[in-house]
Amino acid sequence: MTSDIDRLLNLASEQLPDTLARLKDFIAFESISTDPSHKADMQACCEWLVREFEALGMEASVRQTTGHPIVIAHDRTAAADAPHILYYGHYDVQPPAPLEEWRTPPFTMVIEDGPHGKRIVARGTSDDKGNMMTWVEALRIWKAEHGSLPARVSIIVEGEEEILSPSLLGFLKENREELSADACMISDTLSLAPDHPALTISMRGLLHAEITVTGPSCDLHSGSYGGVVVNPIHVLSRMIAGLHDADGRVTIPGFYDDVEEPPAEVLKFFDELNFDLDGFLGSVGLRGEHGEANRSAEERMWTRPCCDINGIWGGFIGEGRKTVIPSTAHAKLSCRLVPGQTADKVIAGIREYFAAATPADVEVKIDYFGGTPAVRVPHDDRYVMAARRALKRVFARDAGLKGGGGTLPLISDFKAELGLDCILMGFGMPDDLVHAPNEKFDLVCLEAGIHSHLVFLDELVSLR
Repeated sequence: MTSDIDRLLNLASEQLPDTLARLKDFIAFESISTDPSHKADMQACCEWLVREFEALGMEASVRQTTGHPIVIAHDRTAAADAPHILYYGHYDVQPPAPLEEWRTPPFTMVIEDGPHGKRIVARGTSDDKGNMMTWVEALRIWKAEHGSLPARVSIIVEGEEEILSPSLLGFLKENREELSADACMISDTLSLAPDHPALTISMRGLLHAEITVTGPSCDLHSGSYGGVVVNPIHVLSRMIAGLHDADGRVTIPGFYDDVEEPPAEVLKFFDELNFDLDGFLGSVGLRGEHGEANRSAEERMWTRPCCDINGIWGGFIGEGRKTVIPSTAHAKLSCRLVPGQTADKVIAGIREYFAAATPADVEVKIDYFGGTPAVRVPHDDRYVMAARRALKRVFARDAGLKGGGGTLPLISDFKAELGLDCILMGFGMPDDLVHAPNEKFDLVCLEAGIHSHLVFLDELVSLR
């Protein structure tokens, strides 16, 4: 590396305590998009972001939407012929429940020891506030040292990623000209290991639904009715148990009909990762793999669809005992989708499956909450290649090209409305407990992420 970039990397490491202080402030906002009671927290978080971006010499503002606000910022210090990068992040987080499983208060950042050294623990540390701060801090350091950036920079930070970004598409349509750029940088994905960086080149889609099984008109005494009437929990349990066959395949009608197999080149990229399945499972206390037979773990995680029950409840679930046959039973269901599948066709198959499995004296209602398609990112895009070179310079090894099992609805929105391909350069770890109690972000990943974004900026100098 050049002496100038080495100096910037040293500065980033020296200034890490200041970075952590800002991240602590960011995390303290209880910006939970699913809970209307946190509307004021969402607005306050946006106003904090505006102040941070203005401190970097940017023009920044909070924009209201039909849902939660969006923060927009622009830096116009680069030359007119410089590349234009749109940086994306999200300030909303998942609810912290169950609170009793947290070792520390979820919105109070703490630093503790972990397998990879120090780690930052709090809700949003990995998804996405810590990941997002990697590029914010890189922009801060470069701008402070050089007075201008090597690229024209626009920023969009939304507050609805955790609820499938319902306001984003309309916002992009209304502000297409302002948000035009050459590429979009997103740090909201995973690396392979603290010393093995990765770029994500595909993401699965997603749909959400809720199943309600209704039997008797009210809860019944099991001493009076047990053994005589249908029990909605039993019915729902049998339905759920039948969603997969003995080989792990989903039994929803038509589920696999439109699934596209990934290109051979992509499977080769995955094979070259030498994925450590035992370590992956062991990090979350498991030993045996499950799922679709005759498929590698990488295929099942990144290129194959799946169906999961995310929650189930009914009857009496409080302390003590109450011998009832419940009137209703409920389950939350989600499906991860892959290229070729559409949420509309899959939900039609779900309705068909549950209708066929419904016995007499029971009604089944399915509430569908929408879906988003899977996406693939061109791995040979010039900006993706620049990111790959940057990662190699920082980590002294090639960045892996991997899939993402999760979902970022906005990727397809950016492509459709702005014509942008996305660079998915995240620094989370598979064991970050994203969406779970005690979410963490390793300090070494935060530091390496800032370094990587600084070197990416350096790579942009040669792309003019």
